[in-house]
Amino acid sequence: MEHGPRGGDEVNLIQKGANYGWPIISYGKEYWAPLAVGEGTHKKGMLQAIKYYVPSIAPSSLIMYKGSVYKELKGKLLVGALKLTHINILSLDDKNNVIKEMRILEHLKQRVRNIVESPNGLIYFSTDSGKILLLKPKY
Repeated sequence: MEHGPRGGDEVNLIQKGANYGWPIISYGKEYWAPLAVGEGTHKKGMLQAIKYYVPSIAPSSLIMYKGSVYKELKGKLLVGALKLTHINILSLDDKNNVIKEMRILEHLKQRVRNIVESPNGLIYFSTDSGKILLLKPKY
């Protein structure tokens, strides 16, 4: 996961020896002007992210859920969002392409700082306000 400049946050699946392009390619803009960061969004020899966010969600943490408590989340990526105050759930196909995105808990209006899976498969997350919360099954 990469926290990009003013947009362009990315989720990358790490591969040995791969080049993800920073700072040559990006979907982000400079903070001081509406200018693109880098040379563009694509370049030969540089991998694309499996997901990028424009506008930025300001990602804070990422887990792939492996437990059995939340059957509907097994194998999905959960991304905490600081700016847009939610948990972002990404569903992947068998080639690790993002095929679905869902946002949950926006109504809390809390910056999600960290997400963890406990040894017994429960999902806990913390917020900037100091709360540690349990994601109830069927949230």
